[in-house]
Amino acid sequence: MTPKRKTREASGTYQLKVTLQSIRPAIWRRIQVPASITLNQLHEIIQEAMGWSNYHLHLFEIGAMTYTAPGMDETWEDMESRDEDDTQFHLQDVLTRSGQKLRYTYDFGDGWDHAIVVEKILPADSGARYPLCVAGKRACPPEDCGGPYAYEELLEALGDPRHERHEELTEWVGGEFDPEAFDLNDVNNRLKTILPKSRRKA
Repeated sequence: MTPKRKTREASGTYQLKVTLQSIRPAIWRRIQVPASITLNQLHEIIQEAMGWSNYHLHLFEIGAMTYTAPGMDETWEDMESRDEDDTQFHLQDVLTRSGQKLRYTYDFGDGWDHAIVVEKILPADSGARYPLCVAGKRACPPEDCGGPYAYEELLEALGDPRHERHEELTEWVGGEFDPEAFDLNDVNNRLKTILPKSRRKA
């Protein structure tokens, strides 16, 4: 059953943990967002929090429901069913309690799947500015590196000067890539650009 599109005021702040799947050690971000944001705004927030560049299509899934950006069905003509417009559904309409999960896929070619878990729903804090990243671990893989398994091969080649593709892939990533890097301040500076100032307060 399709959730109804609602226009009620924000009911608080959601603390979400976003974890990139099929990668070990885990790459993850803990973010706090207004309950009233649309799923499309959540997509933009995840892009900045994780470190993606928003070059590719995306999809949200919860249960049997799927949500995508407007027009994506026309882009992927072979899709068997029509997805819901993710600009028309709010986070608080599809996730209503702690512990619920949402799947987010970015780049259908590389297949970057993210597990999103509602850790808790907090009261609105009039003094806080959202979205906000409160914790995280490890760097996001480079765009277009080929997906989780290709990323493992990339790290292996970068870490071994004797690897046959070391020089090629070192040049491809721009000369340097630290898979353990994570800068919380940098993430939050990027997140400041996501929502207009008037929408940042829950």
